Amino acid sequence: MKYLKQFLIILAISMIGEILKYLLPLPVPASIYGMLILFVGLMTGIIRLESVREAGKFFIATMPVMFIPAGVGLMASWGVLKPVLVPVSIITVVCVFTVMGVSGVVTQFLIKIKKNR
Repeated sequence: MKYLKQFLIILAISMIGEILKYLLPLPVPASIYGMLILFVGLMTGIIRLESVREAGKFFIATMPVMFIPAGVGLMASWGVLKPVLVPVSIITVVCVFTVMGVSGVVTQFLIKIKKNR
């Protein structure tokens, strides 16, 4: 019963995200609204971590299975992707290293600020 309650809390937050996506004229996916609501709820204490911890662990454990349809979709559209494979690969590698670099610099900056306090 505990898992059902936790799942329903996450499902309700996801539903609120879907409603916000429908109501607000912003190009933001409903899942982002849901994650922000859950984050704010957890940070403010409105939602206790124990209220969603086990269901969250279950979702994280089953997450790799969710990538299978995307992989199959890539394989099915190989003919369309083949001509642009090199540019997309280069862009992907550049973006990955850019995100890693920026994340490292920001992290070092935040650590330095915390040490100075």
